[in-house]
Amino acid sequence: MIKGALMRELLFVVGLGASIAIAQDKPDETLNAVVTVSAKIQANARSAETLGLQRRGTGALVRQGYVLTIGYLVIEAEAVEVTGADGRTLPATVAGYDHASGFALLKIVGNLAAKPLPLGDSAALGERDPAMVASAAARDSPSLVYVVSRRAFSGNWEYLLDSAIFTYPAVMDWSGAPLIGAKGELLGIGSLIVPDAGGPGTQSPGNMFVPVELVKPILEDLIAKGRRNGPPRPWLGLNTDEYRGRLFVGRVSPDGPAARAGLKSGDIVLAVGADEVTTLAEFYRKIWGRGAAGAQVPLKVLQGASVKDVTVRSIDRIEYFRASRTY
Repeated sequence: MIKGALMRELLFVVGLGASIAIAQDKPDETLNAVVTVSAKIQANARSAETLGLQRRGTGALVRQGYVLTIGYLVIEAEAVEVTGADGRTLPATVAGYDHASGFALLKIVGNLAAKPLPLGDSAALGERDPAMVASAAARDSPSLVYVVSRRAFSGNWEYLLDSAIFTYPAVMDWSGAPLIGAKGELLGIGSLIVPDAGGPGTQSPGNMFVPVELVKPILEDLIAKGRRNGPPRPWLGLNTDEYRGRLFVGRVSPDGPAARAGLKSGDIVLAVGADEVTTLAEFYRKIWGRGAAGAQVPLKVLQGASVKDVTVRSIDRIEYFRASRTY
C-alpha cells in the first residue's frame, strides 16, 4: 500500500506536469529523439536463457546516427533495428558496449528525422526532482515521475552503481527508456523495475535508471573503439545474491572462470583473500581491487559443510561473449 506521504509526493509531481511541458521549448522535438530498439539474438547466445532471443525496448538519439540504450537489449544480437517517431525502421549495429555502466551505443545505418537529446546534469538530480519517462511504446503519452532516492545499486551479475536514480511511480516499459528533465535533456536510461524505489524496506514500486553522467566521459571511446579506455575489470561469472549478511551463489556462468575453478550454485562466498565480505558491494570492490582482468582472485567459500579456498583466474567479460558477432 502507498503511504500517505508518498501519495502527496505523487500529486506534487502531477501538479508539476504542466510546468515540465512549458519548460521544454519544443516538446515534440524532444520526443522525436525517442526510438524503438528491436534485437534478434543469436540462437546459441549465452544470454538467451535469461534474456530471450527477441528483445524490444527503447533508446534515445544522443548523436546524429547514434542511439544510447541499455545493454542487455542488444548483447549477442545478430540483427538490430531502430524505429523512429515517424515509423521508419533502419538497421543498426552495436557500436559500443560498457559493462561497468550497462550502456550500449548503437550506430544507425542511415539518418533519423530527429534531433539528438542533449546530455543533462544527472549528478545534480536529487530527491523530489520531477522528470519524464518516455518509452517508445508510449511516446505520445510520457509518464511523469519524480526521484525518490539516489543510492548505490548492486546487481547480482557483478554490477555496481555508486549513485543510481530511483523514480516513482513505476513505468512498465522501462527497458532503455530515457529519463528526461524539464529542459528536454537526457538524465538517465531505464534499466529495471524495483519494488522499493524509495529505499530498502519501502513498498514503493518504481524504476532504476542508469545516470547519464556515466556515459559522458566514455562516449567518444565507445564511438571510436567500442569500449572505454583503460584496463577492463576482472569478471568471475558469478550471479550472487545477498541475504542476511551472506552471499549465496545462485548461478555460475557455464564455462566461465568461476565454473572452471569449481564453484557451484548453492556455494556461499565468505571472503576475498583474507577480507571477509558480507555485501555485494564489498564483494565486487574486493574483486576489482585485485587489478585488471586476468588477475587471480582468491576466494574462501562454503561448499556444503566444508570451507574451501578457491582461486579464480578472472577474465574480461567481453571474452566470454567473444564468439558473438556483437563484439
